[in-house]
Amino acid sequence: MEAVLAWHEALNAGDAERLAALSHPEVEVGGPRGSARGRGVLVDWVGRANVRMEPLRLFQGDRTVVVEEAAAWRDARTGETTSETIVATAFVLDGGMVAGIFRYHNLEDALRGAGLDGSD
Repeated sequence: MEAVLAWHEALNAGDAERLAALSHPEVEVGGPRGSARGRGVLVDWVGRANVRMEPLRLFQGDRTVVVEEAAAWRDARTGETTSETIVATAFVLDGGMVAGIFRYHNLEDALRGAGLDGSD
């Protein structure tokens, strides 16, 4: 769980280098628009997403952590918030590194996708 919280800190600081260091070289990044692999994909996403994700609740399995998050996207030019919502992300861990990041529209879908439930 510590790796996932550190990952959020790096994301929210816009620190793509630290985010990459916390992630497996072949990290899989997935969401509503598909998936891709590699630290380069993650670094590119951080550079263009302009998102902050504040953890609200965490659920842990053996190698998976699901995080319900308050997500806020910002305009790259003005820094103003353009969209806010609650999302959930499933993180797969491997050797203390984030090996998979899969964003879902809601907590229930993320828990189901990770094979967890609200008691984890």
